[in-house]
Amino acid sequence: MKIFVAGLPYDLDDAELEEIFEKFGEVVSAKVAMDKETGKSKGFAFVEMKNREEGLEAIESLNDISLGKKPLVVKEAEDRPKPSSRPDGFNRDRGGFNNRNNRY
Repeated sequence: MKIFVAGLPYDLDDAELEEIFEKFGEVVSAKVAMDKETGKSKGFAFVEMKNREEGLEAIESLNDISLGKKPLVVKEAEDRPKPSSRPDGFNRDRGGFNNRNNRY
């Protein structure tokens, strides 16, 4: 089960995040989102737990608690819909440009 976590303290790392969630069951992965330019945390993360029931228990127990200045938002992660085309006109599904001016 994939879980989205927001409202994290900016100094929390992957190992600390995993430690929080492993109290509820086996954690497959725990990854804090990092800004590529600054290397600092974005304040949210994704956790994957092996067992759905344990994941649901973690969500119920951790949602709305405070680890820092703001309460956590803990919920099941939503799958991102695949866009049919990108703003630059490149369409990966078709293997090339779909813009009238950029046909390949």
